[in-house]
Amino acid sequence: MEHKTSFFKAIKAVIWKDLIAELRSKELVSGMLVFSLLVIFIFNFSLELSPSTRASVTAGVLWVTIIFAGTIGLNRSMAVEKDRGCLDGLLLAPVDRTAIYFGKSIANWIFMLIVAAIILPVYSILYNHNVISIGLVFVILLGSEGYVAIGTLLASMAVQARTRDILLPILLFPVVIPILIASVKASNGFLIGVAFNELTNWIYLLAAYDVIFTSVAFMVFDAVVEE
Repeated sequence: MEHKTSFFKAIKAVIWKDLIAELRSKELVSGMLVFSLLVIFIFNFSLELSPSTRASVTAGVLWVTIIFAGTIGLNRSMAVEKDRGCLDGLLLAPVDRTAIYFGKSIANWIFMLIVAAIILPVYSILYNHNVISIGLVFVILLGSEGYVAIGTLLASMAVQARTRDILLPILLFPVVIPILIASVKASNGFLIGVAFNELTNWIYLLAAYDVIFTSVAFMVFDAVVEE
């Protein structure tokens, strides 16, 4: 029981550290947000699409924006820890290293959700197409969790390399293709009003990948950071 208590306290401490650091610097979320808004603006003004066509590409545009913004966040999150020497301090702390992984991944997940919460209404206004729905929010929660779960692990590997900014996308994007496909399909279904029971296969696939990626990262994180 005491071990469990200290494990969860360590997770909470890592999350709190990242949130406080971001509140002070405003580097991570602001960078992700600026990039996301630029992508949305570019799509809006460069593609002259009819309302029906816009509705059909909404899910793809949203997820491209979220995924690329998330990559920036993951890269920056681990790079800041490395550059400031905080990563070595975390690894030397007398806590289970998987607690560090969960703390970092949950903090990254929170940052992604903050950005998503801002870009959804902005997208709705620019494209004159309401995309805010419970179903879409549910898919974003599931899809971003799986993305962050494996992304935090791979960012921990890539941060040790000189070419970390290039290496992370190369490692991450091929792995998260199933999550991206399932997220786009499920999101598109909710946006066009498809019944929930017709989307359950995509939802189950997302949930399965979340469990698989989180479990794999949990098992190998200690070995990855040890290297």
